[in-house]
Amino acid sequence: MPGDTYQAEVAIEDGDDNNSSSNEQKVATGRPRTMTSTAEIDSTIIHPGSVRINVKGAFIVDNSEQPGTPAAGSTSSNGNSYHETKDIRLPNHTAVISHIAVDIGGSLAKLVYFSREAHSTEPGGRLNFQSFETDRIDDCIEYMRHLKDKQLALNGSNPGELCVMATGGGAYKYYDRIRERLGVDVLREDEMECLIIGLDFFITEIPREVFTYSETHPMHFSSPNTNIYPYMLVNIGSGVSILKVSGPRTYERVGGTSLGGGTLWGILSLLTPAESFDEMLDMAAKGDNSKVDMLVGDIYGTDYGKIGLKSTTIASSFGKVFRMKREAENEAEDTGGLSNGDDQNRRQQQNSEQSTSTTSASSQAPQHRPSSSRASELARSRFSSSDISRSLLYAISNNIGQISYLQSQVHGLSRIYFGGSFIRGHPQTMNTLSYAIKFWSNGQKQAYFLRHEGYLGAVGAFLKHQPRNWGRRGSFEEGEGLEERLRVRTEEDAAVQ
Repeated sequence: MPGDTYQAEVAIEDGDDNNSSSNEQKVATGRPRTMTSTAEIDSTIIHPGSVRINVKGAFIVDNSEQPGTPAAGSTSSNGNSYHETKDIRLPNHTAVISHIAVDIGGSLAKLVYFSREAHSTEPGGRLNFQSFETDRIDDCIEYMRHLKDKQLALNGSNPGELCVMATGGGAYKYYDRIRERLGVDVLREDEMECLIIGLDFFITEIPREVFTYSETHPMHFSSPNTNIYPYMLVNIGSGVSILKVSGPRTYERVGGTSLGGGTLWGILSLLTPAESFDEMLDMAAKGDNSKVDMLVGDIYGTDYGKIGLKSTTIASSFGKVFRMKREAENEAEDTGGLSNGDDQNRRQQQNSEQSTSTTSASSQAPQHRPSSSRASELARSRFSSSDISRSLLYAISNNIGQISYLQSQVHGLSRIYFGGSFIRGHPQTMNTLSYAIKFWSNGQKQAYFLRHEGYLGAVGAFLKHQPRNWGRRGSFEEGEGLEERLRVRTEEDAAVQ
């Protein structure tokens, strides 16, 4: 087995459970069918979301190979489309899929679609993942139009058969625009429910998807327990939502914070020349937050061992900025940078003199020291965009980690999954979140991450209308397969306790 793939050990074959002839065919041959019946195609056209996903042999494509589909490499001319290379290969899926899914958030729109392997005689295909900045939603819609035009080559269905499964706030905001531009049906799905369906799918169905992270073990893959519930999902998008998941599609939003990915993006847009979220993360990876943050060592000169704080622990985010700005002002003043003779100050003095001629009291008013462009330049020169980016990334990540731990304590949850496009596989972010959970829980709780963390909602929408008994481990449908087994186990465990 090549190191860049992981073969699933258990699977079920695709097909219609109500189609006795197809079941007999599978029993007789012991192999998955490689052809799709006319009845299945007709059913797919009438019910575009009702398609079984055959995950037998599913694996994540880890090499540098680009998707061999007609849509591959199609990005907007201004470079605001981001193709994810971590496609999921489904080598045994043969049924027609005539829908795509999009999760439109406040900052990013995430697109998921299935495609056949171009120029390949092998069955199956892959799930493709693409993201766009929401501010450029028209680029995303244009890409979906491109997929519609290529439906026959991609999936074997005609362009008119395409259906869009949409979730997130943008599913409502851009509903009319998508329908008008594409001329297709748009089915809107609940955002939180799609998140849970997507996460359950990744946990139970896709090997080498979920992992833990630490500096000593950067990516340690995790296998699901027999009962994956209860758990907590911390979804970090533009803002943060924290969900307690007690069972299949049984969840409640227990908290959150407005300080999320949109906060990082917005503030760094003001403070740095970065033009995209990925560029900001790249800068943060190169930065040194100790040049901006006040650390425990800056205060104590060493560790504060009595309460378990290392000298490198952040005592105050951006805590050094004011002090260093003041030092820069003093330096500028010493070198004449704060001279009262600059043009701006002259105008202020002239206006002040005019006002004193009419009101004697105003002449006695205290004069504030004027601002100096020289001082500001010196202050800015001491802080690089990379250092600022890393400091703010740590500030937001630490805040999310602390809130997540507190919520897990309140609700008695030990498994905490972090999702959302804020993470994007960024080492500093994952390490900060993981360390926070481990530190505050004394190692009793565990942070989990996903390789497709930003696509939980989109995948959930893609899978939303599945028939019963789909997938390797059963079904997400009410009262069937995996859901029923997990619910029974949960009730039995509660009865024993």
